[in-house]
Amino acid sequence: MKRFHPMPSLLALLMAAALSAPLPALAGPGHDHGDAPPAPTGNGPSRQPDGSVFLPKPAQRQLGVRTLVAATGQHAKAFELAGTVVMDPNAGGKVQAMLAGRLEAGPKGLPGVGQAVRKGQVLAYVVPTAGAIERSNQLAQQAELRAARDLAARRVARLTELADTVPRKDIEAAESELQSLTQRLGAVGAGLATRDALVAPVSGVIASANAVAGQVVDARELVFEVVDPSRLRIEALAYDPAQAQSVAGAALALGGQRVPLRFVGAARSLRDQAQPLQFAGDSSALGALALGQPVRVFVQSTDKVEGVQVPAAALLRNPANQTIVWVKESPERFAPRVVTAVPLDGTSVAVTSGLQPGDRVATQGATLINQVR
Repeated sequence: MKRFHPMPSLLALLMAAALSAPLPALAGPGHDHGDAPPAPTGNGPSRQPDGSVFLPKPAQRQLGVRTLVAATGQHAKAFELAGTVVMDPNAGGKVQAMLAGRLEAGPKGLPGVGQAVRKGQVLAYVVPTAGAIERSNQLAQQAELRAARDLAARRVARLTELADTVPRKDIEAAESELQSLTQRLGAVGAGLATRDALVAPVSGVIASANAVAGQVVDARELVFEVVDPSRLRIEALAYDPAQAQSVAGAALALGGQRVPLRFVGAARSLRDQAQPLQFAGDSSALGALALGQPVRVFVQSTDKVEGVQVPAAALLRNPANQTIVWVKESPERFAPRVVTAVPLDGTSVAVTSGLQPGDRVATQGATLINQVR
């Protein structure tokens, strides 16, 4: 009698159940939406199909967006010049060595850059250096003069003792010769041991120092430069001579600050095919600059230009590299406008086309609006 084994029937049932269970649906590449993030609600900043930007009020406050109502007016036409900070010739000077020699520290040591000095203060000494042959000649001349002085002194003493029998003119001639030899001997001795004192020409601060104790310098070599920070000037180069004839005012752009300048005068000779123009300004603002520092000078001419004055920070670039500004068309919508502008004073520009009176231009936060995608 055969025994029944239920194992094959059980395996068949399990396989049939597995085949009848539903299989998970798999999408092709790029079509799997099961793990995709939820769709945006549309309440955040977004770029619209027409290029405008939807910016809700909370986002505007967070980004610090500020607008300005455009108003057309007449503004002085301006042009930008490359300038450099220079010293006032009456409030600065250079300290140069008159003789070739070795530097020695002054009574208060060698001054460093930025140190305040007074007019006439001794900054350093230059000890003249002479060759071996020249020094030997000076010592030989000093010995000869010393011997001649001693002889003249003894002769004066003898003539003085014989004053009753010797004419007075011989005594006076001997005394005069003794005095001359004494002075010549002192001059030669001073030439061997003298030091040339380098003094400050004006009161101010040390702008540059090229001095080290023991340094050997040549004649006319620049050792120190002294400048009064409260009396600095700006020198700009104008390559068009007509620009120097129509200067009505000027301003200096220091970051976001506008520093008014006063036109001093224009040179009557060209330098590197350009005409130098000099300007003076507020000492508190110019005092923070350094000699030789490059700056941008915006010169206002007597000619006028009509346009809308807006801050220079409001001008931006679109993907086509065009100059644009953002105009607030509705409480939460900003639209780009392609404009043309001319500089005014470094911190503001005059928009000559692209804006209408009454448009609200974004002056603060415009860069952040331009970055919304």
